[in-house]
Amino acid sequence: MSQDEKNLELKVGVFVFIGIIMLFIIVFSIGKIYLFEPGYKIRVLFNFAGGLGDASPVRLAGVNVGEVNDIRIFYDESIMRTRVEVVAWIKKNIAVEKNSIARINTLGLLGEKYLEIMPGSQDSGIVEENGILIGEDPIVMDELAEDLKDLADSAGVVMSRLDRGEGTIGKLLTEDGLYNEVEAFVKDIRAHPWKLFMKGKEQ
Repeated sequence: MSQDEKNLELKVGVFVFIGIIMLFIIVFSIGKIYLFEPGYKIRVLFNFAGGLGDASPVRLAGVNVGEVNDIRIFYDESIMRTRVEVVAWIKKNIAVEKNSIARINTLGLLGEKYLEIMPGSQDSGIVEENGILIGEDPIVMDELAEDLKDLADSAGVVMSRLDRGEGTIGKLLTEDGLYNEVEAFVKDIRAHPWKLFMKGKEQ
């Protein structure tokens, strides 16, 4: 192999190596993985993860400060139940107070899930590396839908009773005689409000 061929292979090898490095950086930048930025990890405990996933954004007071690094399920013997541990990577010099409120939120109505942290008070102290926050569980949409269904069913029962004239309000709406009596009473009180005071004295 001639010297020129060796030089060409070396140049091609260097070019390919640089290309691989650039591709590596681009892929991890798109994935929002902070490989070269200093930071620390905290753990947030939930009873329900609400669809949160790895690499989900972490926001503190509405500002992106990191990402979800890992999610695992474990059995917490202290409360005798299964829980979810969310490991959040936080940028260096970003302080999270110990009484901060952590929630799982959604960007928009059907958008991406993210970990939202509302700042606490400084006198509570700062969460250290691998420190723990107790998160507020998100609303389970199935339970919310069930509650709304029960509410709608209850409203339907009430409306049906009103249509049938059941109960005081139902009778008031359906019985002309009772309605006319109430209307006459109201008109009389408006014209002679002093009768209310006379009624009180009689009692």
